[in-house]
Amino acid sequence: MNIIKRLLTIVLCLLLIPATAVVTAAVKQRFADGPNRFFSGGPLIAGEMHTGSEPDWSFVNDITTIELQLVDPPRSRRIWTVEHEGKLYVWSGYMGTTVGRWWKGWPPQAERDGRAVLRIDGKRYERQLVRITSGDALDGICKAITDKYPSRTTRGGVEAGDVWLFEAAPRT
Repeated sequence: MNIIKRLLTIVLCLLLIPATAVVTAAVKQRFADGPNRFFSGGPLIAGEMHTGSEPDWSFVNDITTIELQLVDPPRSRRIWTVEHEGKLYVWSGYMGTTVGRWWKGWPPQAERDGRAVLRIDGKRYERQLVRITSGDALDGICKAITDKYPSRTTRGGVEAGDVWLFEAAPRT
């Protein structure tokens, strides 16, 4: 019986080591300037803030991910993006599932207060996330998404609320 207790104690301690390391890394990243590959980060601080006229967003079609930070709460994450007809879009899938809505807390936060900062190639852009739930433009936006990413985003998915789509519009 003593051997079993000791063995269980050793196994538990060995399991706690990586768990503690992961939790520590996640907490530490929350105070960093931006996210890393696995954990969300703090506010986007570094990088010149874009001023002037609206950019030609077509350059994002050659970029895999961008950094997105909501102003409230000031946390950042890596996210997919696409340009369609001169406008910039971001989205979140799995929103029709309990796990998706728990895992991805930023879309409801963005719907409440869409003020955001994007960092793309080291440059920051102030934007206003505006949720899109219907309209003929969805066909072209969804095609741009599926052409760029291994995604099954469809107009029906957006209209049903399984995918939350936002235009990253200029902030007024």
